[in-house]
Amino acid sequence: MQVHVLASGSTGNAIFLDFKHTKILVDAGISTRRIKNSLAELGTNIEELDGVFITHEHRDHVSGLPTMTKKYNLPIYASSDTWHAMYCRGVIPESCCKRLTSSLTIGQVRVEPFSISHDAADPVGFRFYNGSNKCSVVTDIGFVTDAVKEAIALSDVLVLECNHDLDMLENGSYPWHLKRRIKSNRGHLSNVDAAWTLARLEKKPSMQVFLAHMSKENNDPELARHTVSEILQEQGCKLDSEIHLHVTYPDRTVSSNF
Repeated sequence: MQVHVLASGSTGNAIFLDFKHTKILVDAGISTRRIKNSLAELGTNIEELDGVFITHEHRDHVSGLPTMTKKYNLPIYASSDTWHAMYCRGVIPESCCKRLTSSLTIGQVRVEPFSISHDAADPVGFRFYNGSNKCSVVTDIGFVTDAVKEAIALSDVLVLECNHDLDMLENGSYPWHLKRRIKSNRGHLSNVDAAWTLARLEKKPSMQVFLAHMSKENNDPELARHTVSEILQEQGCKLDSEIHLHVTYPDRTVSSNF
């Protein structure tokens, strides 16, 4: 299993999961050209994708879909409410629109969406199973419920939101209503909340973690890594053995093989 975060942040999101014989994209919030070029650099043609799975309808997760479906006719999986709320639904060919179910199999991978808390129509995270391997994706989440902790437990690879530093957010230039939205239970996860989620999570002996969807204005990759690392070490977690941390970026690919 290879996980490649092609882009992550408020300007656009896309994650490529390569299970060797099954190739999946989670979200398409960057241009189709960029997705195509990023995949080519990894030795994959965009036509090889077996499915694109959408977490929610916000533009930074779906803006690449109109061109992608027009050019390549790829199957796009989203919940009914997400399809209904998607700004570009009217230009996506009907043949590409697939409805998410509670569990489905794509090639050699079982896909299970789970509900998350965010200000969207029907936002979901995903867990992907391939043999004994499990990869979970949960970004754009305001609050990690017990159900979400159970869904992402025992993951080999976890892509987890680490959106903002609270001090940077509170002292930054955002208007109050936006700060309140971000900090709400339907907003985004802070560095501290991400760290405590990891510390309290039921884990395998080793887990790869991508710290994702970082705010350009209210976070810094190295600050996020430091905050999460410090809390995990205080809680007795062994970095680089029990948990391997990777920070992600809006403009470059970050990869991990498992």
